[in-house]
Amino acid sequence: MKIWKHFKTITNHKMLVMKGCFRLGLYRQGLLHDMSKYSPTEFIPGCKYYKGYMSPNNAERDDKGYSSAWLHHKGRNKHHLEYWIDYTGGDGKGEKAMGGMKMPIRYVVEMFVDRVCASKNYQKEKYTDASAYIYYENGKNYLILHPDTRALLEYLLVMLKEKGEEKTFSYIKQEVIKEKVPYEKTKLDELKNALHVPM
Repeated sequence: MKIWKHFKTITNHKMLVMKGCFRLGLYRQGLLHDMSKYSPTEFIPGCKYYKGYMSPNNAERDDKGYSSAWLHHKGRNKHHLEYWIDYTGGDGKGEKAMGGMKMPIRYVVEMFVDRVCASKNYQKEKYTDASAYIYYENGKNYLILHPDTRALLEYLLVMLKEKGEEKTFSYIKQEVIKEKVPYEKTKLDELKNALHVPM
């Protein structure tokens, strides 16, 4: 078990996210981000399956067919899209199906920061402003997201890739968090397309 290495990895990630959230004025979220990773339910499997270049949750999943740490984590952290998966069709008509609920903007922003910082944490010197976008692109077809939430996340990832971190974080703080940007797929897609990046 690699206790110290795992502790350093999750703490470094937490500090990166905290700094990112603080830059955006999300102080409470920055302080509380990923605190459940220090609970025995998540910390012990993290140490056991530590790799250093990928999430131990993926290694545990490869070994056991599921990740007990992840199942615990996703149900306690609102910045994960999986927290927001629920039954759709709650109007009492028609069949219900699992779907992504529209996430509050502050958690979409924390999810964005989390993805950027995870890329920094695992890629280290290989990290670029395109890293989080590339990682998202490689797995986006498997993500269960509300269309508006997906559009906002994609818009921010593309902006980071095209405009860089300083401009993107400034835009998020001044426009997105203050709800000056429409949180609606059609309008967000138009804004994303204006960045001249095909999706």
